[in-house]
Amino acid sequence: MSGGPLPRPAGKVGACVVIAEFEVKPESFGDFAALARRFAEECVESEPGCRQFDVVQLETTPRGVLFYEAYDDAAAFEAHCGSAHLARFRAAFAPLIVGERPLRRGLA
Repeated sequence: MSGGPLPRPAGKVGACVVIAEFEVKPESFGDFAALARRFAEECVESEPGCRQFDVVQLETTPRGVLFYEAYDDAAAFEAHCGSAHLARFRAAFAPLIVGERPLRRGLA
């Protein structure tokens, strides 16, 4: 497989996909899950460029949570990064997690 982009059907515009992954403290899992679901709903409802935001409990990693996010383009993701609701979410979840993996980004 070459290192080039995957082909898309004609006329299909790709999305900027972002994957975030967290390890949650055992005693905080319920609180984190509820906070994350509310945050995901707020992103989809308030950000015009946010196409999709799924919160996934990982089966392969105990207490692992993955966010699958899709944005219209990189500019829409950058707008998300500068949003007040992201700043509030980051402050609220910090004490609930053990750690987080670096963001992964790609085009769909």
